[in-house]
Amino acid sequence: MNTLFEFTKGMKPDSTSYCPGCTHGIAHRLIMEALCERGDLGRAIGVAPIGCSIVSHNYMNVDMCESTHGRAPAIASGIKRVHPGNIVFTYQGDGDLASIGTGEIIHAAHRGEHITTFFINNAIYGMTGGQMAPTTFIGQKTTTTAEGRTEKANGKPLRMSEMIATVGGAAYVERVALNSPSGVRKAKKAVLRALDVQDRKEGFSFVEFLSTCPTNWGLDPVASIEWVNTDMIPYYPLGNFKGMEG
Repeated sequence: MNTLFEFTKGMKPDSTSYCPGCTHGIAHRLIMEALCERGDLGRAIGVAPIGCSIVSHNYMNVDMCESTHGRAPAIASGIKRVHPGNIVFTYQGDGDLASIGTGEIIHAAHRGEHITTFFINNAIYGMTGGQMAPTTFIGQKTTTTAEGRTEKANGKPLRMSEMIATVGGAAYVERVALNSPSGVRKAKKAVLRALDVQDRKEGFSFVEFLSTCPTNWGLDPVASIEWVNTDMIPYYPLGNFKGMEG
């Protein structure tokens, strides 16, 4: 009998602690599947952030290091320089990467560090209670913008992929979404490309995942998927921003 589907060795056989409808688990699996398919599971080192995915080391079956808030790119840079033969990646949310960690991610890209960052953009702070993030939309209600974010008070949401694509040391930048089967397939291809770029030592690689946060959005899982379509993608367009050629 041919095996059509099997549990990837990259994920530990444990249930995750993420809320129902959250797509962190999908992102985890895609990254681990890609590492398995490349034969890199034994040489991968991940750096976990502060945020909902602070517990990702409980689920990803690779060596993991915990980071202080926003500093994962700096820690990953040090690990890669000490272990240049390893695949090194950071896994960060928008509160961690786009707020307190903005300087770290920009300078890692500027230096062209041979690491890969997987960025989860769900437009809100998840773990700490649903506060406004740099990626929160104009008009979006959060615990710190009860009447909705305003451009006058808070500025416009940051488009991290577009920003990083302008940095010289960034070799590959792509934004994907985890809201449909076709989106998930495209996301996995982006993960594989990013890891290839790192292996070829071309520079810094970055994949942004548009992800759901039903609990803090105040939506059910199905409505959250639709919100990615109707609200997120128009402002955060999907596609490759740098490095697709070849």
